[in-house]
Amino acid sequence: QVQLVESGGGLVQAGGSLRLSCAASGRTFSTYAMGWFRQAPGKEREFVALIWRGGGVTYYSDSVKGRFTISRDNAKNTVYLQMNSLKSGDTAVYYCAADPRGRGTSLLGGYDYWGQGTQVTVSS
Repeated sequence: QVQLVESGGGLVQAGGSLRLSCAASGRTFSTYAMGWFRQAPGKEREFVALIWRGGGVTYYSDSVKGRFTISRDNAKNTVYLQMNSLKSGDTAVYYCAADPRGRGTSLLGGYDYWGQGTQVTVSS
C-alpha cells in the first residue's frame, strides 16, 4: 500500500507561480511512475503531467505544456509540480497518483494510488 500526501497549494494571482509536492510512503517509490491530475468544480478529473520511474521521461497535457514542470526526487520519495504563469483556468484541486507498473499514462485508470488533493486557486 502506498500513501500519497500533497502539499503546496494555495491562492495566487494570475501570472504567479506555485510548487506542489507529493510525498509518498513505502520503499518502492523509485519503481513507480507518478502523475498529476486536477479537477475543477463541475468538471471531470483531467491529466496534467506524468514522469516515469527513472525521471527521464515526462509528458504534459497541451494546456500546461511550457508552463508546468514535473520532477521527482527518489531519495526523498517526493514528486513535484512547478507551476508558472498560472491562469484562472488552472484553478482546481490537484491530485498526485502512483502507477506501480512504472510507465505512466494519461488515463486515470492507470493509477492505483491517489492522494487527497490540494487546492490551487488562481485569481485574475
